[in-house]
Amino acid sequence: MIKIAERLSKVSPSATLKLTAKAKEMKAKGFPVISFGAGEPDFDTPQPVKDEAVKSLQNGFTKYTPTSGIPELREEVARKFKQDNGLDYKSEQVVISCGAKHSLYNLFQVLLGPGDEVLIPSPYWVSYPEMAYLAGATPVFVETRQEDGFRLSADALKKAVTPRTKLVVLNSPSNPTGAVMGEKELRALADIIVEKNLLCVSDEIYEYYLYAGQKHVSIASFNEEIKKRTFVVNGTSKSYSMTGLRIGYLAGDAEVVKKIGILQDHSTSNPTSISQKMALAALKLPQSYRDEVRTKFEKRAKLMVELIGRAQGFKPFTPQGAFYTFCDILGTGVTSEALCEELLEKRHVAVIPGKSFGSDKHVRLSFATGEKDIEEGIQRIIEWSKGRA
Repeated sequence: MIKIAERLSKVSPSATLKLTAKAKEMKAKGFPVISFGAGEPDFDTPQPVKDEAVKSLQNGFTKYTPTSGIPELREEVARKFKQDNGLDYKSEQVVISCGAKHSLYNLFQVLLGPGDEVLIPSPYWVSYPEMAYLAGATPVFVETRQEDGFRLSADALKKAVTPRTKLVVLNSPSNPTGAVMGEKELRALADIIVEKNLLCVSDEIYEYYLYAGQKHVSIASFNEEIKKRTFVVNGTSKSYSMTGLRIGYLAGDAEVVKKIGILQDHSTSNPTSISQKMALAALKLPQSYRDEVRTKFEKRAKLMVELIGRAQGFKPFTPQGAFYTFCDILGTGVTSEALCEELLEKRHVAVIPGKSFGSDKHVRLSFATGEKDIEEGIQRIIEWSKGRA
């Protein structure tokens, strides 16, 4: 028997991708499946971005590019950080990768090793702990509660720090909860990160999707002390419906960024040439485009929360950002995995078990789909819940 590398012994497959793939397979077989699974906007990639792809093809822009990204895209990302987040980065402090997930993975590989601990607020995005394991590090989960708005408190963070703690992971707006960290809360966390001499990665991939007057704040924007310890990760997948085009980016300490470039030299080489040109076009789109999309998602968020609240045993958390509704299901009397299996098999509705995010008493529903699907899919869930009562 072939022996598998030890570093993979603790790594689990992505439940999100697994369940979404099963839902797509059932739909291909003719089942009337409605999916609230993967975090993928249902609208098309903007036309100017698609036009740039055609133009790049016609111009023969299909060769290798610099590993860390074409200069004009790195410069545009630096401009975006300055304009949107008040962050001053030089282009050499920016690296372009094959999606925000790739940016995060690369950072974990460059910063972490055996003996290091990574503090991860729970519930968490499924890949954070797996990335820690793959780097030889240990994920340490810091629990947050629905009744507290799923926000990481400064006290909880401080209590979780040990001599082995090296990195703190922040994700606001959050996947899976939809929670948003406010400026006051982030400043308190920043003080601890600086005091304890820690590093921070701020995953801000959902920054443009904010509801009910919420404002996005990057923890790196407070002062130079926290900025030099923070790595900001973002990308074009969620904001511009470019999920399959795989462009993410990271900004931070120039030496770390350089090491990430070397890692990419020997792993992926450059991100896809044409996708980089498309990302450049996307980042130049007017603010009105992002506002229009945000308005659509806010309407869907209200609809989903209102409807799922009618299902027996479901207690939704009202999302302040991102495009997910995280639902407490303790009242149903079943585990998150059992609930999701039943819904898919019996009602042809795909939702993601909260166990994958660190909470078996929740499920995650994505409202990155049309209103008709939301209405029909949630009605099926309501009927399922009544059938169990």
